[in-house]
Amino acid sequence: MRLWSLHPRHLDRQGLTGCWRESLLAQAVLAGRTRGYRSHPQLERFRAQADPLVSVGAYLEVLAEEASTRGYRFDRSRIDHRPARSVKDGAASAEAAPGASAGAVVSRVEVPRIPVTSGQLDLEWRHLLHKLEERSPERWECANSLAGPTAHPLFEVVPGPVESWERAEDPQR
Repeated sequence: MRLWSLHPRHLDRQGLTGCWRESLLAQAVLAGRTRGYRSHPQLERFRAQADPLVSVGAYLEVLAEEASTRGYRFDRSRIDHRPARSVKDGAASAEAAPGASAGAVVSRVEVPRIPVTSGQLDLEWRHLLHKLEERSPERWECANSLAGPTAHPLFEVVPGPVESWERAEDPQR
């Protein structure tokens, strides 16, 4: 399971669709709908939130927005708790939720940003560049020319080393 701290604009098609599927799985785990993956370290930062399902819903919403930008159709009705507004430049908050499906609960609370360390973001960036170099060389060229990554809008970058829950090997080692 990989719940990227990177902005989904950096992901290639496989990365974006994989992140969507794995984030839906994370949502199911946090909602208690599955017995597998309950101890997965990637879920620690969501579990630490006041309302983990609202936080993962906000995370999923940004993925769906990026998919729409690319012309993909991710089924937003699969998001259990959708933020009332998109998560951009800060927290999502209450107001009308355009396109909210009948099955989704629209969050009427602020969705606080989740801290992620600069070391974690750097590790994920190297990990993604390694994947892009193998499977999407043209996307790798664009990404490799950037000064560095942008974080997913739900996350706030703070100084620090790789997160304690991270299990991925650093591709530069």
